[in-house]
Amino acid sequence: MTSPAQATLSGSLLAPFREELGSQLRDLTRAAEPYGPAFTELWILTEQQILGGKLIRPQLFLDAYGALEQPADPVLTERDIVKLAVAIELLHFSYLLHDDVIDGDLKRRGHPNLVAVLSDRLEARGVPRRHRDMGHLDALHWGRTGAILMGDLLLSAVHQIFARICAPEHIRIALLDLLDHTIRETVAGEYLDVGLSDGAIQPHLPTVLSMSAYKTASYTFQLPLRAAAIVAQQPSELERETAAIGHHLGLAYQLQDDLLSVFGQPQDHGKDAFSDLREGKQTAIICYARHTSCWPQIEQDFGDPHLAVEQGENLRELLSECGAREFVEGLIAVEIAGVEHKIAADGPHSLPEELRDVIHRYGEGLKGRAA
Repeated sequence: MTSPAQATLSGSLLAPFREELGSQLRDLTRAAEPYGPAFTELWILTEQQILGGKLIRPQLFLDAYGALEQPADPVLTERDIVKLAVAIELLHFSYLLHDDVIDGDLKRRGHPNLVAVLSDRLEARGVPRRHRDMGHLDALHWGRTGAILMGDLLLSAVHQIFARICAPEHIRIALLDLLDHTIRETVAGEYLDVGLSDGAIQPHLPTVLSMSAYKTASYTFQLPLRAAAIVAQQPSELERETAAIGHHLGLAYQLQDDLLSVFGQPQDHGKDAFSDLREGKQTAIICYARHTSCWPQIEQDFGDPHLAVEQGENLRELLSECGAREFVEGLIAVEIAGVEHKIAADGPHSLPEELRDVIHRYGEGLKGRAA
């Protein structure tokens, strides 16, 4: 995914964040050493991949907290604030690992993902990428297993960080409740995504949009914004406002990702070209196209795991021709307008000016992100 904002992490917390992220990963790697070199290597390879992220989510959390904090009476130390930001990034990467296994992807951020790296290492030792029959080893199975287990371990690490934050009990419980809600909602979104692609769930537009919001908005925008409101001791009404804003931002972000995956270039989205079309992803693009005269032509190649470049380019042209691209661009515009309406609203629970500026910057970043 590309970043919605080009700004860097909030000034004084950039260096502490990077130091804490590296420290947490080194500690986790050392804890793996008693279990042998293979398990230790898994952590080393994971660390290399995590450190290459765009840090969108921790950036938003730190920016929002900086806009909301009460300097005279903070409830968390700077170290604990930075630890929460690290946990948010680890949560994101755990999702990426599981998502790559579910989707069968071997590329992430334009480079081989953990599945591919592990598989390639084993394949270099003579183990085939895919098993020839049930009696042979399978390098891809090794890679996928490593990614699933590492995703589980990172989820555990995230819970440990949230639970060990030195804060009043009501703050810590509120954060843990938010984390629990976020994980449940994101998993529900991923389950819907797979169910839609596999034909287990009917691809109606409201269902597709709910799926898009659940699997992206919840942890990419709502979690950072709501967590910042909680640790800055803001009223519950303001937390609810940030949740609504996060929903708009997240849905726009996911819809843009869908456009980029079909109409963008691999360097824009970091995944294989036409991967969504090969996997039969039931996005809002496809949902619209299904009800147009172009659908019989689109349906012939949509979901073909062996989709050639020429076929992909033809599908892209048909999806643009039938109006699906323009339709989704309109949905994105509605969500961004929803953000602008929320931050412009005045009233007893209106956003502080500093937070309005932060959210406005992210909204502006989204406008320049579409394919």
